[in-house]
Amino acid sequence: MARYTDANCKLCKREGQKLFLKGERCYSTKCALERRNYAPGQHGQARKKQSEYATQLREKQKAKRFYGVPEVQFRNLFDKAAQRQGKTGDNLLIMLETRLDNVVFRLGFAASRKEARQLVTHGHFTVNGKKANIPSMEVKAGDVIRVKERSQSSPKFKEIKEMSITVPSWMSVDVDKLEGKVVALPRREEIDTPIAEHLIVELYSK
Repeated sequence: MARYTDANCKLCKREGQKLFLKGERCYSTKCALERRNYAPGQHGQARKKQSEYATQLREKQKAKRFYGVPEVQFRNLFDKAAQRQGKTGDNLLIMLETRLDNVVFRLGFAASRKEARQLVTHGHFTVNGKKANIPSMEVKAGDVIRVKERSQSSPKFKEIKEMSITVPSWMSVDVDKLEGKVVALPRREEIDTPIAEHLIVELYSK
């Protein structure tokens, strides 16, 4: 499966806003978007009037990049969201939020979603006491995510134990145990990712 391997900062410039792909760097003055807030390339500063389709496409691309989901996987998620009860756009965002890699990031166990994917793939977490190394795994209400015992002695997780972590209202975390729980599925108003999901629904509905 193809993965984007170029500089992450180019993605933020292309979307014109921070996608928080590089952890702490995104919150500092080293952030490339702070220095040059326009798209890459010789025409990056040109003002362009976007068509309705282009606006919808950009919103879809932005959502994919926020959550690090490839095109085919994103489309499959949309199709599943459309089959569930409720609003398709809300369902899509909830499914993206409850991916294991995103949950690990939201719990504060990783500095970015990219790092969370790596940690999950390398087998550092369990879900309800069972091995979990698939970043796209859908976490459910009541699931407990925990750093494996053998991983807790690593400098990465020792540092986390010294941190004060704030998690979304639909989660709880015990930093001392390096354990988090999905208390309930997130509601749309609890998801702070700046995405206009109705534009994605309109794009795929054509």
